[in-house]
Amino acid sequence: MEQNNRILVVEDDAGIRRSLFETLGALGFSVGEAHNGEEALQRLRMVTYNAVLLDINMPGMGGIETCRRIAQQHPGLPIIMLTVRDEEDDIVEALDAGASDFVTKPFQIRELTARIRAAIRRPHAPLASAEPLSVVGEISLDADRRRVEKRGEEIHLAPKEFETLRYLMQHAGRPVRHDRLLAAVWGPLYGTEREYLRVVVNQLRKKLEDDPSRPAYILTESHIGYRFRPSLDEKEEAGR
Repeated sequence: MEQNNRILVVEDDAGIRRSLFETLGALGFSVGEAHNGEEALQRLRMVTYNAVLLDINMPGMGGIETCRRIAQQHPGLPIIMLTVRDEEDDIVEALDAGASDFVTKPFQIRELTARIRAAIRRPHAPLASAEPLSVVGEISLDADRRRVEKRGEEIHLAPKEFETLRYLMQHAGRPVRHDRLLAAVWGPLYGTEREYLRVVVNQLRKKLEDDPSRPAYILTESHIGYRFRPSLDEKEEAGR
């Protein structure tokens, strides 16, 4: 069994937990189990895992708080949230807490395992950049320190928000297709998950734009994708 196939399943429903244990085990994964957030954090202190499947609805320490603590204590560890909900607010909350992915129950096991394998294979180091410090208008992004500032004040970004902004700034002035941006930030299996991208871009605009409804930085290229405006002196109205 491959050493990079250790999965921790965090689920309070014993039936679902056992089903995932047996199914993923049969597919070659080494599966650990935890029935709540507290037990998950304890197991992660004792055993090295390559990914976590985490139920968003649990008694005691909820899935979002558990996700946040895992992300803080184990940076780079992929966390896939399992939920029966797919509302935008839930996606935002999960991504902001540090989740790598979001799968809605009921799910197909083939899709789940494909996403697990993609999350494990995906590089978790910062995206390569020729310029560690990018400055456009009042926004600066320090790739080495993973810090974003506007007018000198730090702006907190969730991991996917940071990676999306970084990729757009790396390609400032050029339209970036939806599928290309999704593949760069989430991985090659996510080229059609435009909902993820829409949620993240909306959050970035709320945090970075003076008027999110009339963005000055992150512009929409209709039917194509997004473009980061390289200069606020440009007399363009695309995406506004």
